[in-house]
Amino acid sequence: MLVLSRHRDESIIIAGNIVVTVVDIRGDKVRLGIDAPREVPVHRQEVFDAIQRENQQASQMDPKVARDVGRSPDRQSTPGENPPAS
Repeated sequence: MLVLSRHRDESIIIAGNIVVTVVDIRGDKVRLGIDAPREVPVHRQEVFDAIQRENQQASQMDPKVARDVGRSPDRQSTPGENPPAS
């Protein structure tokens, strides 16, 4: 891990197109501003971990059950029946 020291309003550049700026420092909290292209996902670690867990769970879900996720109960299919057309 590369460790850098920065003061408020100082930045680092990553890969030439991502800028991370120290916006504010209050006690033990540092506020960062991140300027990155839209196609580059930027998440807090705990949000990224939650997304990974949910993706892992979804990949292990029974396809028959997955088909009905998010559908209202009156639109869910019953075993042996084709799902309702959208």
